[in-house]
Amino acid sequence: MINEKMYGYGAAKSAIREISAYAARRKAQIGAENVFDFSLGNPSVPAPDEVRAAIERALELPPTELHGYTPAAGLPAVREAVAASLNRRFNTAYTADNLYLTAGAAASLSITISAITRPGDEVVVIAPYFPEYRVWIESAGCTCVEVLADRSTFEIDVDAVRRAIGPRTSAVIVNSPNNPTGAVYSRENLERLAAVLNKKSCELCRPVYLICDEPYREITYGAEVPWVPSIYARTLVCYSYSKSLSLPGERIGWVLVPDTCPDAGRVMLAVAGAGRALGFVCAPALFQRVLADCVDVPSDVEAYARNRDALCQGLSDAGYTYVEPEGAFYLWVRALEPDAEAFFRRARDHELLPVPSTSFGVPGWVRVGYCVSYETITGSLPAWRALADEYRAQGEEQA
Repeated sequence: MINEKMYGYGAAKSAIREISAYAARRKAQIGAENVFDFSLGNPSVPAPDEVRAAIERALELPPTELHGYTPAAGLPAVREAVAASLNRRFNTAYTADNLYLTAGAAASLSITISAITRPGDEVVVIAPYFPEYRVWIESAGCTCVEVLADRSTFEIDVDAVRRAIGPRTSAVIVNSPNNPTGAVYSRENLERLAAVLNKKSCELCRPVYLICDEPYREITYGAEVPWVPSIYARTLVCYSYSKSLSLPGERIGWVLVPDTCPDAGRVMLAVAGAGRALGFVCAPALFQRVLADCVDVPSDVEAYARNRDALCQGLSDAGYTYVEPEGAFYLWVRALEPDAEAFFRRARDHELLPVPSTSFGVPGWVRVGYCVSYETITGSLPAWRALADEYRAQGEEQA
């Protein structure tokens, strides 16, 4: 016998990764320059030079030290370096004890969800949302409750969240800068959410936690990204260096449990226990050390801004509508028909490979990842225009 739930996750697969795999096959057939793969959030910007230098320094350590086990929560000196960086940036007073190092954001989120929920609980997500949230929530024995974002701003619809919170709600997940829309939640929006969560926690006589998924915090285009623990006490932050340092394949990140969180000590022990139960102990040792040396290295946002501007201008000229991204490196584009999957198939005929919005919990849109090369952006624009012209011609025939 096998676990049928796990079989279902394996059989269903990730639409994002299925499209990426298709792109790889297609590139082998017709040449990479002829395929416009916008599926994965895989940075084309190289890791900073400081990362290579940190790796080379780490390699000078004795092999048994370099490759040996670290404490389950991560090396104390590395956690202290992360805490010090956060303290400098956000005027906080964190220590190593507030942090648990993880194998990337996937581990951070699955650990955190398991730490603060019990089977039968509900976790609220803001749609559109990263598809794996549902997998991690359901794997913890909980129910994923979708709440649509504000349809004009794609910020949090706080009134809708308030209506969705019930006796079994244990947490709300927010992701800002947002994947897939590029929206950045304003301080006012988050303060309104905090007021609702405080009130609901009192009414329900149980804490409602806020889980902040922040792998895109460093990739913004002038927007402020508020530090949410300063707004809502029961906040846990999940972070990854996959995007900020262009290290998606190295899987290094952390969970932060601030001391301002009521019962912070118990919550941190639950995080450690969830890491143990899920097998996420001792994050990759080499990249723990790299992290300590590179914790304040900035992201190369200029490259993404250039891509964003070129893509937005090209799609505007072709007649598409989209959400102006304030952060991350995704463009949320309205499909040219209500069925996002049908639109994707027609885009695919032009070698355009965005991700249909059905993967993110809403109809009628596609996500276009512009973390690709600038040449891919500019090379794709004739295909985007041809696709739009095809729809316009079809509309004229039907009229």
